[in-house]
Amino acid sequence: MKPLKRSARRSLLVAHVAVSVSWLGLTVGLLTLGITAFLTNDPTTAQAATRAMKIFGDWLVVPVALLSLLSGLVLALGTPWGLARHRWVWTKFWLTLLTATLSIFSLRPGINEAATRGAVDIDLVVAPSVATATYLFITAVSVLKPWGLTRRGRRLRRLAGAGKGVDERSTHRTA
Repeated sequence: MKPLKRSARRSLLVAHVAVSVSWLGLTVGLLTLGITAFLTNDPTTAQAATRAMKIFGDWLVVPVALLSLLSGLVLALGTPWGLARHRWVWTKFWLTLLTATLSIFSLRPGINEAATRGAVDIDLVVAPSVATATYLFITAVSVLKPWGLTRRGRRLRRLAGAGKGVDERSTHRTA
């Protein structure tokens, strides 16, 4: 893919961060509603919480998950980070793909079933808990950028030369 121009890259980065933070917030909201529906003894409150979860699931889960995945993929392919050059980008991609798939094909049907019954079982507390922890991990990886280059990234760097600002004996930046 052709590298993105600076203005396009920056705009896409802002959009990606915004939609990814929205996905985290959506999941925290689903977790809060799931805990409320699971722990309450009031059937009216449980039913209201499951209906709210259904609205979030029907209107937000799919577009937010897919926009996060798509914007991250375009950023990876349109910048020097690449998709398979750095372990942190590769890890983020696979975790985002996995959580998007689970959100669309497992979480949404579970929410729909709970809304039909008007009650939540423990699965709709566990799933958003795991998703929230995963999104927080992905966020930390985005900020910290750990683990260095993949095997492909090292090979591409060797083919391109020693690399700007990198000591030939080390993959760590020297300046």
